[in-house]
Amino acid sequence: MRTFDSLTEREILALAISLEEEDARIYEDFANGIEANYPEQAAKFRKMRHDEDRHRHRLLELYKVRFGEHVPLIRRQDIRGFVNRRPVWLVRPLGLKTVQKTAESMEVETFRFYEAVARRTTDAGIRQLLGDLAEEERGHAHAAEQVAKARLSEDEASRAKRLFVLQVVQPGLAGLMDGSVSTLAPLFAAAFATHSSLETFLVGLAASVGAGISMGFAEALSDDGSLTGRGHPWARGFVCGAMTALGGLGHTMPYLIPNVKTATAIAVAVVLVELSVISWVRHKFMDTPLVSALLQVMLGGALVFLAGILIGNS
Repeated sequence: MRTFDSLTEREILALAISLEEEDARIYEDFANGIEANYPEQAAKFRKMRHDEDRHRHRLLELYKVRFGEHVPLIRRQDIRGFVNRRPVWLVRPLGLKTVQKTAESMEVETFRFYEAVARRTTDAGIRQLLGDLAEEERGHAHAAEQVAKARLSEDEASRAKRLFVLQVVQPGLAGLMDGSVSTLAPLFAAAFATHSSLETFLVGLAASVGAGISMGFAEALSDDGSLTGRGHPWARGFVCGAMTALGGLGHTMPYLIPNVKTATAIAVAVVLVELSVISWVRHKFMDTPLVSALLQVMLGGALVFLAGILIGNS
């Protein structure tokens, strides 16, 4: 691995050409990855790609005049001082905030590179071009920052909401419903069978954690998100698993109270709150009428609750 100080002017230009070519390709990948959901933002990345292409052509023209036709392949990873970039452009679907912040950091790094090498080169023509590019990259860094802060259009905001529903709300809601409802039967069965808060708590804890792990893996393995646009499978799995465990632990925690009757009364109240929250989420994000959502969720919860009581008293 080489250092900046060891580079010749020929190598500096070759590295700059490689950087501009790589950045142009990354911006095109960004635009391609977000175009379906954020067309206006994709157009901004394509403009940045065209700007990087122009920079590359200017560097190539100067290189040919100074050093001839052959340009050695010198990459950023060959030079000490560059930050390693995670290949986020390979992930599908791409997150808008991720590519915006990545573009901003790319432009700042390139600006600092041009500023550093312009100070140490002795060739007046190379120094002038690198200085000009440093100023243009400074403007790009500002532009990338503005892209990151840009407000979405109405259509893009609608798409962003849809992606949020697909990637976060749906797996989270599925987990919360499963955790809140499926753990009712074992929890209350244990409460009525043992009349012991501690034993009931342990049953509820085991059921909640087990359901969280099971639902997390089930969601993560259901699809990879490439066709459905539902996001990274393990991110969805984490959301689903965490909400499943949370849903079960909500009405399990009251059984830390030694008096089992008091704990059960509080647990029932917590269950009602959980089911109400689930109904509200379905109404807000899934466009389900509130009354219909309440009836569906409450009916399911009541049936599981009764099953737990009957089994516990048998």
